[in-house]
Amino acid sequence: MAMKRCSWVRTDNPLVLQYHDREWGVPVHNDRKHFEFLVLEAAQAGLSWSIVLKKREGYRRAFSEFDPEKVARYTENRVEKLTLNPAIIRNRMKIKAAVRNAQAFLAIQEELGSFDAYCWRFVDGRPKLNRWKAMREIPATSSESDAFSKDLKRRGFSFVGSTVVYAHMQAVGMVNDHLVDCFRYGEIRRLNSVIERADLPAPPRRRTSPKS
Repeated sequence: MAMKRCSWVRTDNPLVLQYHDREWGVPVHNDRKHFEFLVLEAAQAGLSWSIVLKKREGYRRAFSEFDPEKVARYTENRVEKLTLNPAIIRNRMKIKAAVRNAQAFLAIQEELGSFDAYCWRFVDGRPKLNRWKAMREIPATSSESDAFSKDLKRRGFSFVGSTVVYAHMQAVGMVNDHLVDCFRYGEIRRLNSVIERADLPAPPRRRTSPKS
């Protein structure tokens, strides 16, 4: 019997299939991974995610393994070279946005310790569990993505409209938007439960009477 997946997944596209089955919706708590998704999601604007996935390794090489400290120091000359790089989407505005966003990303790390600590505040530190039965039910934005987007813009980020930010929230597991009949819905729900249990304080150790 075929494994049930979200209806947006094309099983004849190995990159999309692997992304759905292994990454999409898994809670991320690594700043460099957050920055990677911010770069890729901004690049996607107006395009399909499958195109971005095809160029993901090209982006990894072009943007210093998604190291925000390095990207923040990119010069105009470096940006110019990137606009000629066929391994990425050669949109000057998106490339320059990645550099500006890296600088704003570092400012958040400096202020709050990590981007991860910052972004998870918009869902009170825990993934939002949705129960969608069909793709048409899944929203493009939410009140949380609206607030997140507004604050990112205030901090100097660009290409972070509410739709892009909601896609980020889906990607990094801030919301579980797998359809309820998708095999990954239950897997990620159980994963979240394990993470939450791990965050709980350990129960006090029972004291035993000393041997006489």
